[in-house]
Amino acid sequence: MLRHDNTTMLGKLVVVATLMFGFGYALVPIYKAACEALGINVLTLTEREGKRQDVDEVRKNSQVDTSRLITVEFDANARGPWQFKPAQGSVQVHPGAVTTVMYDFKNVQGRVMRAQAIASYAPMSAGAHFNKLECFCFNEYTLQPGEARHWPVTFVIDPKLPKDVTTITLSYTFFEVGGKVPAAPQARADQAVPQAAAARRS
Repeated sequence: MLRHDNTTMLGKLVVVATLMFGFGYALVPIYKAACEALGINVLTLTEREGKRQDVDEVRKNSQVDTSRLITVEFDANARGPWQFKPAQGSVQVHPGAVTTVMYDFKNVQGRVMRAQAIASYAPMSAGAHFNKLECFCFNEYTLQPGEARHWPVTFVIDPKLPKDVTTITLSYTFFEVGGKVPAAPQARADQAVPQAAAARRS
């Protein structure tokens, strides 16, 4: 009877552990789907299609509304052991003017990692009028241990942005994609030293 109870309990624990692992692995796609459904992470047409627009073409054809100034605030959330921040806290731009800002990222781990950023906007309605022409959030990146990147975000705010919106917050959250990427085996690096020394002696 006791053995049967132990077997039942073990089976339940295995099921719970499997469900927890599956939930953790699927957390990023669930987050993306939930944000899209709730309108938290509103993607522009450029982001949905995964295309970059020609900056010079947009600059040439865009009508700049010099009668308005929009304050754009930048935020960075790092969900992991890495450094991630905007180079500046905010800028003031005219709707229709092409603007570029920088974000700094550094992998402070001792292993290779793959990561991607997800953008969100406040107020949420501003997302439909915030067009990113170039953005690191379009791609996944593989970063080596200690590797630092400086990424530009080039954007233009649609002059059709409602008049009552005077401040937009652009927020990025970085997620590691696909779990941990294992580092190169340490033994190989250690074996290379005596081999190199033997080659020099010969």
